[in-house]
Amino acid sequence: MPKDDHAAGSQIVGPQDGISVGPDYFIERDGTRYAGGHLLLDMWGARDLTDPEFIENTLTRAAEASGATILHAHFHQFGEGGGVSGVLVLAESHISIHTWPERDFAAIDIFMCGACDPLKAVPALEHGFKPAESKISEQRRGVIS
Repeated sequence: MPKDDHAAGSQIVGPQDGISVGPDYFIERDGTRYAGGHLLLDMWGARDLTDPEFIENTLTRAAEASGATILHAHFHQFGEGGGVSGVLVLAESHISIHTWPERDFAAIDIFMCGACDPLKAVPALEHGFKPAESKISEQRRGVIS
C-alpha cells in the first residue's frame, strides 16, 4: 500500500462536495483517498467530429466547467473530413478525444486530480457534440484507502 501523507496539511474544498484535498492533490471523498477521478465517455450519434477548432473549443469549455487549468492543447485531423485526435494537457491531468466521424462516435477520456470535478465537464461536452447517446464509466485512480 502506498504511503499516505494526506492528513497533514489537508484542506476542505467545496463543502457541498464533501471532499478534501491534500498538499499532494490526492482527494478524499466518502472515506476513500485517491489520486483523481477518471472518466471514459463514449458518445454515439455525435456531431461536428471533423472540425479540430470546434473540438478544441468544446474541450476547453469542458475543462473550464471542471475548474481545470489548461497548460497545452494539441489536435490533429486525419485528412480532409477525417477524424480528429487531440488532448488538452491540464495542470490537473488531461482531457483527450478520438473521433470516428464515419460512425458518429467520439471517445473522450477525462482525468483530473485535486479539487477539479471531471463530471462537471460532461454537460459542456454533451452540449457541444449533441450525442444521441452517452455512456460514462468512472474510476478512482490511485486508491490508497
